[in-house]
Amino acid sequence: MQKEILNINDIKQLVDAFYAKVQQDELLADIFNNVIQDNWPKHLEKMYSFWQTVLLEEHTYYGAPFMPHMNLPVSKKHFDRWLELFYETLDELFEGEKAEEARWRANKMAEMFQLKIAHYQKTNSKPLI
Repeated sequence: MQKEILNINDIKQLVDAFYAKVQQDELLADIFNNVIQDNWPKHLEKMYSFWQTVLLEEHTYYGAPFMPHMNLPVSKKHFDRWLELFYETLDELFEGEKAEEARWRANKMAEMFQLKIAHYQKTNSKPLI
């Protein structure tokens, strides 16, 4: 049964369900598990704060989300799969305005990260900040 995203418990449900899929995914699991290793609880807490800030406008996330991702060995196929799993999780659990906003924001974030990572891989450069 789908419901609206209304509070931090909904955010936690989304994040936990999504990353459970990522950790088992044939394409993404090795990348995420190799980088995060045994720090999954800390990573999930950070993702709760990120999505709480973005969707609920409760500012609990402080950081630069791109920087930890800039050196990942990823390409378009990885971002496509990430989005596919994210959308699938949203569709299974949630409906409404916040779910649509999460879908839009995830898409924009994936587009931006993909372009920036490709640029840094191609030019062998690093961001200024």
